[in-house]
Amino acid sequence: MLGSRAAIRYAKAVLSLATDQKSGEAVSGDMKLITDTIAQSEDLNQMLQSPVVTSSDKKAVLLAVFKDANVATTNLIDTLIANKRLPLLNDVASSYIYLYDEQRGSQVATVTTAIPLTDELKTKVLAKVKELTGKDAELKNIIDESILGGFILRVGDIQYNASISNKLNTLKKEFTLN
Repeated sequence: MLGSRAAIRYAKAVLSLATDQKSGEAVSGDMKLITDTIAQSEDLNQMLQSPVVTSSDKKAVLLAVFKDANVATTNLIDTLIANKRLPLLNDVASSYIYLYDEQRGSQVATVTTAIPLTDELKTKVLAKVKELTGKDAELKNIIDESILGGFILRVGDIQYNASISNKLNTLKKEFTLN
């Protein structure tokens, strides 16, 4: 689970409200947009964390950046501002995404490879994840050339490391112990 306890509580409250209003998917899209935007913009992240920038300026910026957001999302921003918890926005969004996916029976499978996955391999990985966990998954491919080849699959708390660098490290350990 991502975020602090407070972020999780806000995320649960928004999820409950969105579920009641049957807007869970729209709010999930907003939350993904929020996490992606904050991750890509260091200026936005610093503005959210800054005690110098006024709450009204922060609100104006957020409403301008996320102008097409759902009512539940804008209410969350207003609530976080009123409670002086706006620095938690990214954690609340991440927690919401996790809780929403869990509620739907979905999950995120992260595959780290040295080169991008082909569509055929993505299909095979998603089928294997479904077979192993019994749940549908959204695939996220991370490119890391340091693994040399193979892949590292992470689904929730389960990690399977079939990378060449891991196998080389295992061999190195075996040779140094003998």
